Amino acid sequence: MEDRYELYYWPMLPGRGEFVRLVLEEAGAPYVDVARLPKEEGGGFEPLQDFMSGQRPGQPTYAPPILVHGDLVLAQSAAICAYVGERHGLAPDDPGRRKQALQLQLTIADVSDEAHNTHHPISATLYYEDQKEAALEASRSFISERMPRFLGYFERVRERSGGPWLMGEALTYPDLSLFQLLEGLAYAFPRGFAKVTESTPSILALRDAVAQRPRIAAYLESDRRLPFNEHGVFRCYPELDLGD
Repeated sequence: MEDRYELYYWPMLPGRGEFVRLVLEEAGAPYVDVARLPKEEGGGFEPLQDFMSGQRPGQPTYAPPILVHGDLVLAQSAAICAYVGERHGLAPDDPGRRKQALQLQLTIADVSDEAHNTHHPISATLYYEDQKEAALEASRSFISERMPRFLGYFERVRERSGGPWLMGEALTYPDLSLFQLLEGLAYAFPRGFAKVTESTPSILALRDAVAQRPRIAAYLESDRRLPFNEHGVFRCYPELDLGD
């Protein structure tokens, strides 16, 4: 089927794959989360490992999420969200405005990476338990300096957009990703997030509006929506939450 998408991502965590899932769900696009399928249906880790080891044909991908659509193989969550969003009416029509939407998506990716690095500040190959002291320092800086700066930026974007969404009157794929970012930060740093967002009411209203959209609401109630856990981008270690 031409419009069926195949998503390849780790089956046990939301991670960066969740940004893609939200766009696919809001678009009502048919897709299969391949690694979450039973092995007898072609699922499990093996198809994902084929990409990781370079065995799949076409342009190699470095890491998931990976989207396959026909002959196209595409990695990087921002690139995938832009591709799906532009195909399904979740991006502006104007080429320049499309680039501005991508700019927002890339900034959301920056925040996600920095949030991840709070619990892995020395190396992603080390366990959190091997870098706790560095993680404490990284989290202190992220909550007190970086998170306010990033969320303040998105607050200004929303306020100046002229509408309820980041790009104005119409919802676009960065709105869906901002929803996931805010949910992830609230999970990882509940006290710090509550304190920072006292001054960002517009993006909190946007988050709530996304959650109420019919397709997103149905998705959030389904078993397709994976809960946050301590294996993904956003992890809750209470000792790193310095909100008080």
